[in-house]
Amino acid sequence: MAKGKVTFDYEKCKGCLLCVAYCPTKILEVNKNETNNKGYNIITVTAPEKCIGCAFCAIMCPDSVITVEKIKE
Repeated sequence: MAKGKVTFDYEKCKGCLLCVAYCPTKILEVNKNETNNKGYNIITVTAPEKCIGCAFCAIMCPDSVITVEKIKE
């Protein structure tokens, strides 16, 4: 199975949660305890080892704040 690494540019994120909705492995969730400088809650990767590198989250992000890297094993 492919592996990936997800990173966010949190200061550009507006908390639309499209990335959370479209993640097929359901490893993204809103962090209700942390916000960016604009006051939006940030997204947390709950199980980075389960990322398959599909980049659905990055494709769905309207503000292009997500980067997905494929990890070679």
